[in-house]
Amino acid sequence: MRCLVFPGQGVQRRGMGAELFDLFPEEVEAADAVLGYSVRELCVHDPEGRLGDTRYAQPAVFLVNALDARRRLAGEGAGAEPVACYAGHSLGEYNALVAAGCLDLLDALRLVRARAEAMAAVRGGAMAAVAGIGADEVASALRRGRVRGVYVANRNSDRQTVVAGGRDEVTGATGVLREAGARAVVPLPVSGPFHTPLMAPAARAFAAALEGRTFRSPAVPVFSGVTAAAFDPARAAALLTAQITAPVEWVRTVRALRAAGVTRFDEANGTTLTSLLPAIA
Repeated sequence: MRCLVFPGQGVQRRGMGAELFDLFPEEVEAADAVLGYSVRELCVHDPEGRLGDTRYAQPAVFLVNALDARRRLAGEGAGAEPVACYAGHSLGEYNALVAAGCLDLLDALRLVRARAEAMAAVRGGAMAAVAGIGADEVASALRRGRVRGVYVANRNSDRQTVVAGGRDEVTGATGVLREAGARAVVPLPVSGPFHTPLMAPAARAFAAALEGRTFRSPAVPVFSGVTAAAFDPARAAALLTAQITAPVEWVRTVRALRAAGVTRFDEANGTTLTSLLPAIA
């Protein structure tokens, strides 16, 4: 059983998608009209350094993910193993919903733009990747060290966790985490404490963008990064709003996919997620 997965913010890079834009001119033109700028120029050349800005990074990653998936699936022969389910890491879940038929590409892009703007408005935060210890050990170390205002934000693998919080608080937690056995604590290039309760203002703002949106039933299951269970279209607004403040449960999601019978994981737009699989028991 095969699952196609989609990465989220953080995989953006100059040159991203250069081989895709000429293959899908209508989609790219429509995306430019929605966003009000050239996605090709942003991704391929990034002349103003905007890929480091959440407002631009999220729509760019979303579109490249989507185009790469379309190219990948269209190029498969008749004997290829069908995709039986989809999943995405944070932002990538919107790609999973499009691939499964829950949303149209441009409707999802509009939501991604609104999400990016809401998240970018929460400033003063920081995130750091903690290597060498799991999320439970990270959380325990933060409690023992009486570190306040720092939360587990991404449970990426048994040996990689992302924490987030106030900038000074995350910096101050580094020593505590190293004492607990972390091999490295690496700051991430983001401006907000994503996937923590500190993002509540962004969740409230994004909830307004979700009002009145309808989500179709998926053609094949999409696994939610909040619940690690099949995405319920009837709860779409609640799940996607919660995604902004809740940790990304990637470890639980992968385990749930394996329990459902997935034996093969493919990834659009790189290998960020599939490279984590060997470290998820």
